[in-house]
Amino acid sequence: MKKQLLFAAAFMGLSGFAQAGVEVSGVEVPDSITPQETLLKFNGAGVRSKFFVDLYVGSLFTTAKVQDGASVLNSDQPAAIRLNVTSGMITSEKMTNALNEGFEKATGGDTSKIDDSIKAFIAVFDEQIKEGDQFTFLSVPGHGITSFKNGKKLSVTGDDIFRKAVLGIWLGQNPTDEDLKEDMLDS
Repeated sequence: MKKQLLFAAAFMGLSGFAQAGVEVSGVEVPDSITPQETLLKFNGAGVRSKFFVDLYVGSLFTTAKVQDGASVLNSDQPAAIRLNVTSGMITSEKMTNALNEGFEKATGGDTSKIDDSIKAFIAVFDEQIKEGDQFTFLSVPGHGITSFKNGKKLSVTGDDIFRKAVLGIWLGQNPTDEDLKEDMLDS
């Protein structure tokens, strides 16, 4: 995966064209996004797989290039994690269960300070999830997480403790998928 991304980046750099993004597992990941008028640049992307099935492409967008998760969690700058669903096997129930497990791992098993925020955040996944859906979680220090589904703003949840827990699911010391974390931080 990393070799494909490096080759694509090198090819685009040599061709003299503006970088339009990269393709990861059939998903075109743009070189930047602007949720709520906040310009964020592509940092890295990878695939979340389970039992040899690609579930989604996870991508990270930041204001400046970062190579470690702690820098994103502790930054005073916005960042966004985007999930592009690539499998019809993902359901609302499975996503909810996976996120609850992710929060457990990200908080070292103590979600007591953010339980209400977790419930509100998980409500974003109540509606049916289908292949091709896109979720974007905009992390704004001091404001929590703004959630979007297919470009539509759904909610603003939590505070900085919650915001860091959400980012920690993918970028923390104990992420749900270490390979995906490395890919998001290594482009």
